[in-house]
Formats: sequence, C-alpha cells, structure tokens
Amino acid sequence: MTDKRYGANFIHRQSFIELDARERATALIDAGTSRELLGPFERVESPWLAMQGVTPQEDDGCVVMKGKIAGQAAVVIALEGAFQGGSMGEVSGEKMTAALDLAYADSKKGTPTSAVILLETGGVRLQEANLGLAVIAELLGSILLLRKYAPVICLSAGMVGCFGGMSLAAGLASYVVMTREARLGLNGPEVIEQENGIDEFDSSDHALVWAIDGGEQRFATGLIDALVEDDTPQVVEAIRRFVGEGVPTVHRSSQVTLYRSRIGALDTSRQWDPKELRTLWTAKSATEGKQ
Repeated sequence: MTDKRYGANFIHRQSFIELDARERATALIDAGTSRELLGPFERVESPWLAMQGVTPQEDDGCVVMKGKIAGQAAVVIALEGAFQGGSMGEVSGEKMTAALDLAYADSKKGTPTSAVILLETGGVRLQEANLGLAVIAELLGSILLLRKYAPVICLSAGMVGCFGGMSLAAGLASYVVMTREARLGLNGPEVIEQENGIDEFDSSDHALVWAIDGGEQRFATGLIDALVEDDTPQVVEAIRRFVGEGVPTVHRSSQVTLYRSRIGALDTSRQWDPKELRTLWTAKSATEGKQ
C-alpha cells in the first residue's frame, strides 16, 4: 500500500514492535485456533514482588498460547518487555518450561508441536535472582528435549532486546529471527560498561550498540537465521516458514569446534570494527564451506 502524501514509495507497515505480548502471540497463530493457557484471569502472579514494593502482574509478564501455525500444532510463548523489562521470575519461568514440556510430550506421542518464544528480556529478574536462574536452567533443558522432535524458534523484535540468561535460549533454538531494531547478546551494553569501563563499551553510543548487538549484524555473522522488517506479515511469514522446515539437520549450538576456531583466530588485543568482523566471518564461512 502507498500513501500519496509521502510519495509513491512510502509503504504502510503493520508494526510488530508496537504490539504487546498477547497481541504478538495472537498474530503468529492461525486465525481461530488460539487458546491462552494460564492467563491473567487465573491470578497466578509472583509472590515475591509485592514484598519488595513492586506491583505484580497477574500473568507475571508471560503469555502462553496454544494453537496452530501454518496448520501445524504449536505453542507461542511471549514475554512482555513492558513489565519489569521482560525479566524472568519464578512464575513466568515455570509457565514457559511447562509449555515446552507439554509440547515435548505431544511431539513424542506423534503430534509434532513447534514452539515459538518471543524474547524481549534482560534476563533474570533481580528481585527473584536465584529463582530466576533456576527456572532458566530448567527452560534450557526443556528446549533441548523439544528441539529433537519439533523446531524451537526464537524471535526478538525490539525494543528491549534479548540479553542475559535468556540469550542462551536463543543460542539453543533451532532457528532465530530478528528485526533490525532488536538486539541480542549475553551481556547487555550497560553491564559491560559497568564491569569494564566506558573504553570497553560505551552504552550511550546507540549506533555502536546496534552495530554490535543489532539484528543486522547478527544476521550478517550467521548467528541468526532470518532478518525481517518491523512488519507483522513479514514476521508471521518467517515464523511459518521455519515451522514448515522442521528440525534442522545440525543445530548452531552443536557447532562448537567451528565457533571455537573462529574465535581462536581473532586477535583479542585489539577492538574489532563491527563491519570488519562481519567481513572476516563471511570470509571464514566461504573457506570452511570449501573444506
């Protein structure tokens, strides 16, 4: 669609980023097939936040929906980045793990059930630190079980990004989808700056942050499988495509020797320019493909 006010090339997009977690999950599931599990009316919320002066949310910032994607059984799990930065607590973590375990049980019985995890999260919720770490460990184990039978697809659209322990979930996924606005990394820019100083990482330099952690760089270096625009139909199509592709022959997380060799070849005494690193990674990929 075009708009004459802005010229013939102006395209109206249906922003996926502007949707909340429940709207995002609903958008991915085939119309008329979605059913929310353990929703807000069940009143299952964190018992720990109120003790520390934080108002809890009745779904603990985690939406779980079951239905079909491209006609195949699927579960969609969406973290609400607007609630506590999408951080993981005991309740939200257990909801995610239980959903994956149910998908695993169905898949093992002969009904492959894909999982789509929408990651807008800074990682563990500080108010529930140890509990958050424990449930993330359980979650990772559940991903490893399910991905043998059905694809586990992680999606990060923005604007919170995906950091901390939940970046490990993306690392274990069968496929990862991002927009340019999204970010993905183990440690967030603010944490790196706090621990190692501004010379190591200036978190106020947004161009630098996105050049290193942004979706475009992650796609160019082969750490994700698809880069999409912030357009709901494009996001939906990418998810449907990966559901249809099924379980990959080799998971990225299994290629330990490959990535160790790449890291080992880097000169760690200098700071690499993101575009320079992208070129090096691409060159290595071409060389490795010929071996």
